[in-house]
Amino acid sequence: MSDHLLKTALNQFTGTTLYTALCRQVLLTDGALFLAESARCFWLMDVYASHLLTSIKGDLEPFTVLNLVKQGHAAHVTLDDGNGRVLAEQAIEYTDFPLDHIQLYGCWQDDVWILMLPSEY
Repeated sequence: MSDHLLKTALNQFTGTTLYTALCRQVLLTDGALFLAESARCFWLMDVYASHLLTSIKGDLEPFTVLNLVKQGHAAHVTLDDGNGRVLAEQAIEYTDFPLDHIQLYGCWQDDVWILMLPSEY
């Protein structure tokens, strides 16, 4: 799928009809699952989940934003609280992720994290 087609497809997700478990405490919305499958980036969902489950408590930071910015074949991932306060960062040495930038939201709800596209918030 081309970058343009992927961006167009991602923009069409507004809400979700089904949650898919990434692991016991992390669920993906329809759009996040579509991204993971279409861009073959379940690793990105794992990066997000690993930071959420090891360093950020849901009752302290109920909303988080993941930003991935590609730099050649490398990338930099930043998690923040939605107001620019950085909670975690990670360098990705190599990625074939098709987009130059992606933003995802993570919301704590009922003892699980829900990962979603911004248009699904």
